[in-house]
Amino acid sequence: MDKIDRRDLLKTSVAASAALIAAGSTSSALAQSTSMVKPARLIEGDTVMIVAPAGVEYNKLRLKLSIESLEALGLDVRVAEHTMDRFGYFPAEDEVRAAEVNAAFADNEIKAVIALKGGWGAARTLPFLDYDLIAKNPKILLGYSDITALLNAINLKTGLMTFHGPTAGSAWSSFSAQNVREILFDGAAQYMENPQDKGDFLTVRKNRTETIVSGTAEGRLVGGNLSVLTAVQGTPYFPDIKDKILMIEEIGENIYRVDRMLTQLALGGHLKDCAGILFGGMTNVDSDGGFGDFSLMDILEQHCKPTAKPAFTGAMFGHIPDKRTMAVGCRVKMNADKGTVTMLESAVS
Repeated sequence: MDKIDRRDLLKTSVAASAALIAAGSTSSALAQSTSMVKPARLIEGDTVMIVAPAGVEYNKLRLKLSIESLEALGLDVRVAEHTMDRFGYFPAEDEVRAAEVNAAFADNEIKAVIALKGGWGAARTLPFLDYDLIAKNPKILLGYSDITALLNAINLKTGLMTFHGPTAGSAWSSFSAQNVREILFDGAAQYMENPQDKGDFLTVRKNRTETIVSGTAEGRLVGGNLSVLTAVQGTPYFPDIKDKILMIEEIGENIYRVDRMLTQLALGGHLKDCAGILFGGMTNVDSDGGFGDFSLMDILEQHCKPTAKPAFTGAMFGHIPDKRTMAVGCRVKMNADKGTVTMLESAVS
């Protein structure tokens, strides 16, 4: 991809984004389609692009490790020009970060677009993404956490399946890497059941699932990070949750904040409208330990049980070392009693 000049990016992207906003992001008609667009699967030797649509990265070693991790998967890696730049707590202006995502989709040599990291800021790029261009150039988009904003907006506006999984800067455990290979390279339609390893204990203690509301449900996957989802609620970029399987993960929030965000989703009618709810890693979600505090399970039950929609917690996605890659837009069946998710189709072509 040719070198991108920041000033040219700002000029062209501001003009383009004005047209996009005026048109109401014209690809929105695709969002109403019952079929999804599946990107081409990866093969060894493919070229992928690392982009930075969210938070700034100060550590050059993290980028080096990111490149080495993707190369270990057999991929040729390019890095968007402004990935390691600094603009406050972003790598670059909103329009520039969006333009680099647009450019990666427009480049026929690039087969996947992979976010370097999360943080905050991806939602600020949403008005400047060229959804028509992305729809015409479908390819894998991979990331999680703050990248939830991009994954759901692009799926909503274009019908393209996107992938909630490791960022380039993730630790890439063998479990996470193998999962990416199976989903994005092999095109597997996985049966997702947590490992049942007891380790040195009498019963399974790690990666346990817990049923919140019994039952099974089918639908397309949407969602991701809870804070990011609620931040875009009420905007044109919030996913259509009706009859979908809603996946939720979070990190570092007090239980009362999780309660507040779930309340916001509930008041919007989204918890009762969905087909079922998957809670992934709820990492370092805790209370202040005061007398009479609710536990996390208390809060999940208080919000999920009135909906009578199947729900369980402990699915392996989100801010956890061993993470699955979950395809936003993919048809799945969940079993809240067994704590399993079955993909009903491949997510790549």
